[in-house]
Amino acid sequence: MALSEREQELLSQLEKQLSDDPAFTSSIPVATEPQNLGSGTQVSSPRNLALGALIAVVGLGIIIAGVATKLIVVGVLGFLITAGGVYFATLKPKSSATPAQESASAQKSPKSGFMQNLENKWDERQGGPRL
Repeated sequence: MALSEREQELLSQLEKQLSDDPAFTSSIPVATEPQNLGSGTQVSSPRNLALGALIAVVGLGIIIAGVATKLIVVGVLGFLITAGGVYFATLKPKSSATPAQESASAQKSPKSGFMQNLENKWDERQGGPRL
């Protein structure tokens, strides 16, 4: 949606006022890349998503069967199966290595170009290389 002339004038005035204050301008971070979700964030594996969705659909079918037969026990069982399927779909993938083994292997393996690039950008933002 396009801005009206009045809105465009207000926007240009705001931009001019902000550019006149270098301390304020330098304190605002510029987002040039998508925000990172965090270093510890893991998404569910496709296998868990597919299996969880299948279990949830079966559970919904059981709920419908429970309503059709007017058996509360069947409906409750269907609800529990559906809830279990949703829970399974949101599980994070498990690692077979212990945290100590993971950190040791991460220190031994060379860093990928992508990770090295991210670390370099982080170092530049923080004002110098890490030790």
